[in-house]
Amino acid sequence: MKIKIKKTHIIGWGIGLFSPIVFLPIVLLILSFIKHVSYGYMWEQFTSFPEFTSKYFSLALISNLVWFYVFLNKENYEIARGIIFAMICFIPYMLYVNFF
Repeated sequence: MKIKIKKTHIIGWGIGLFSPIVFLPIVLLILSFIKHVSYGYMWEQFTSFPEFTSKYFSLALISNLVWFYVFLNKENYEIARGIIFAMICFIPYMLYVNFF
């Protein structure tokens, strides 16, 4: 079965790639409020320590699930498929951060 890549797949892929990048600072801000530490400290943890990079980025990836649910309910299956593909594209980065 051959799947043709449509414009809506690319839109979903773009949303899936940029959404975690946009929501990562928001996740770090919320965690800094919860842990009663500065935002700079949280950002330093994210950039310097791989064990924290993986955890915080995984939390930012949850934003993709919101978009996936929205487009799935609107029956925009191609956009939802693109979002899932974007999340799969983050797997090599997460493996690199955790093991190297």
